[in-house]
Amino acid sequence: MLITHLKTVLVVIIITIQATSAQSIGLLRDPDIEHGLQELANPVLRAAGLEASNIKILIVNDLSLNAFVIDYSYIFIHAGLVLKLTSAEQLQSVIAHEAAHIANGHIARRMANIKQAKVSSAFGVLLAAAALAAGEKKAGAGILLGTSNSAKRVFLAHSRVEESSADQSALQYLSLAQINPTSMSEVLQIFNGKITLSEERQDPYTRSHPLSRDRIRTVDAYTSTIIIFPKNQAHIYRFKRIKAKLSGFLRAPKWTLSNAKNNSEVSLLRQAIANHRSGKGAVAKSKMDQLIAMHPKDPYYYELQGQILLENRQYDAAIKAYATAAELAPTNALILGGYGRSLLVTNTKTNNKVALRILKKARRLDNRDARVLHDIGTALARAGKKGQSILAIAERYALLGDLKNASLQATKAESLLSRGSPAWQRAQDILDTTKVP
Repeated sequence: MLITHLKTVLVVIIITIQATSAQSIGLLRDPDIEHGLQELANPVLRAAGLEASNIKILIVNDLSLNAFVIDYSYIFIHAGLVLKLTSAEQLQSVIAHEAAHIANGHIARRMANIKQAKVSSAFGVLLAAAALAAGEKKAGAGILLGTSNSAKRVFLAHSRVEESSADQSALQYLSLAQINPTSMSEVLQIFNGKITLSEERQDPYTRSHPLSRDRIRTVDAYTSTIIIFPKNQAHIYRFKRIKAKLSGFLRAPKWTLSNAKNNSEVSLLRQAIANHRSGKGAVAKSKMDQLIAMHPKDPYYYELQGQILLENRQYDAAIKAYATAAELAPTNALILGGYGRSLLVTNTKTNNKVALRILKKARRLDNRDARVLHDIGTALARAGKKGQSILAIAERYALLGDLKNASLQATKAESLLSRGSPAWQRAQDILDTTKVP
């Protein structure tokens, strides 16, 4: 029986401190969760004056409490923090605070600190989507490589002045988006009891976001004078789905089933996942059929149905479910990646050809997805395009930060590709990038 899990990826942060080292952060990638997060984030990001379509909210596979930004394009939130929060507005207040760090220019200050810490200015962030192979026992422990604690602190830690500035901006964003700013006070209270703990016992959020009584008092003073906005039912729904999906995959199936006994939509979703993880594929499919009957145009339910069927070796049915999901969400790279993967499993000439086309589209939509590169490499190899297949492997290694293997595979690809062709040039680009100065 296949062990099921959320799609797990690695974020590789390359920080050069004399010799190159890397810290890898495991991400949980799921189209339904990411769609829900974006729906919650968009009004906040727009209120911050940011282009919402340019910023993605991603879940870190870590049950501790934390959220952080590392550049202008991504906000990372630990799974543990999402599970700890109790409302959509609380999650939106976390997003608002991190968005304020972007909008207020704190990233630029951080880059300056990196240089002061003698960290190379050649700082790169590579997002890879290398899902664990079927049969892995855990939903993806990200591998921790290298980077010293002092370097991580320099990069992730904010000053108290920055925290105060981000709080004030976030409160304004929430008000502009008609989201109750009182939720920020609720989040701060979660961490309030942590500030007296020793650093080793504190959650990462408390260490990187210094919390003071003054911060709490300032937030409370602001919220004491505001008008309470009516709760957004669409946001509440999305938040419940996000938590249901995360909880279903991260918590023990027995616990989930004992806490999801009614026939509400969210309970059915949790039951489907828990039964699937317990090896009860038929029950899981029945629950998904009920969910799809409730929302026959929801691509994310078809995608989950496809995953359940695929991992239960019902390949034709899985392909059909993924095809419907892709038809309903034709620009969702994660859904397209799953669709292409399901076609490759059958290993027929026709399906391999269709899979390659779909996977290339997914690659164009998300050029940081290393798992798609793995599947593209497989499809190209089956099509007899050995040079391009090896190039895809080289590109995957490059995304994962494995510069040694990226260089080895790019050298092999270069010898097989037509000199001067676009593929040959991409191999050259990898070799140029991976050269040791």
